[in-house]
Amino acid sequence: MTIKQMNISNEAHDTFVKTHPNGDLLQLTTWANSKSLTGWYFRRIAVGDGETVKGVALLQFKRVPKLPFTLCYISRGFVCDYADKAVVEKLTEIAIATAKREKAYAIKIDPDVEVQNAETMLKDLEALGFVHKGFEDGLSKNYIQPRMTMITDIDKSDEDLIASFEKNNRSRVKLSLKKGTEAIVAKREDLKIFAQLMKETGERDGFLTRDVSYFETIYDSLNPNGDAELFLVKLVPSHVIPKLQEELKNLNAQKEKLLPKQDQKKAQNQLKDIGIKVAKLEKQVEELEQLNETHPEGKYLSGALLTFSGHKSYYLYGASSNEYRDYLPNHNMQITMMKFARDKGAKSYDFGGTSNNPSKDSEHYGLWQFKKMWGTHLSEKIGEFDYVLNKPMYKLIEEVKPRITKMKLKMTKGRK
Repeated sequence: MTIKQMNISNEAHDTFVKTHPNGDLLQLTTWANSKSLTGWYFRRIAVGDGETVKGVALLQFKRVPKLPFTLCYISRGFVCDYADKAVVEKLTEIAIATAKREKAYAIKIDPDVEVQNAETMLKDLEALGFVHKGFEDGLSKNYIQPRMTMITDIDKSDEDLIASFEKNNRSRVKLSLKKGTEAIVAKREDLKIFAQLMKETGERDGFLTRDVSYFETIYDSLNPNGDAELFLVKLVPSHVIPKLQEELKNLNAQKEKLLPKQDQKKAQNQLKDIGIKVAKLEKQVEELEQLNETHPEGKYLSGALLTFSGHKSYYLYGASSNEYRDYLPNHNMQITMMKFARDKGAKSYDFGGTSNNPSKDSEHYGLWQFKKMWGTHLSEKIGEFDYVLNKPMYKLIEEVKPRITKMKLKMTKGRK
């Protein structure tokens, strides 16, 4: 069977990506469209036997500032069976020709293939001229995309899904569903609420956030095909106060029954526990009554963009308020999104990049700890490869320029 280049539509390309085991959100043309605001443009290639498509790739290009060159990035690699050498060779050949036409100095790929499934893939790609960038930590700054992600298998019942979480998290998830927050699939106009939550999160956690237009572009590119949804979690005081008042009523009833026995040690302990619970509930009611005066319609506490590619779902961006964190809005949001993704046909839920079991003093420890409590497994990818098209320019951009930038940064800090 002869493998040759094929001409297919954007729709056919995206369908192939969504149905292939090595397909990924970042290989969808709709995703590529969303990157136009950040200076990227794309070209597509496809190969097959003339009738059946065997492999595709979306090549994204970005111009190098002040130079007449581009970078070619095939995010998450070729979508194909890497064991089919003829297909991989043809995709590589066409990718090189396409990249040269766009004056790319190099082609970068980071296949969505796990190390344990790679077999001879590393040697095969190196034989074609690709240079492997090593098996560094998952959040290494030497990679464009994280080499490691945390994934929860969600193709199971609600009960089994929650049972797969770590013990402490199971309790918090169940508690979050009783706390009274409401997780909803929001609308496009609600992206401004999400952007504000992102700003609050960035200020709290110390990272730069995007303008609302960035999220609107992603939403407009992916949502029409059902590949993106915005979720928001809201605390509506008028809905929660009656539940708390009912709890208070029940606790006070228990208290009345125990009062005749208050001279007994067991009753004394029970009355003490009830007193603590009553005080806490009364404080909650007071806080919610104050919130009801300022936000009778409710207050948004967290939000997220959930995206899809076939049987894969991705927790793309998440944000949360600094207020009312005791109501566990993020836990309600995560379990709601997992169920939504599963009911939509997704089998996996990708929490995104992580390090592999970092030490407690690592800057990545908190992120890893959060992601692992959701019953995740570590997905360790084969890593990033470069195909160098212009050696002098590659050395300048990839090696010399970063060193100069680092030196300038040190000098600037030294003058402060």
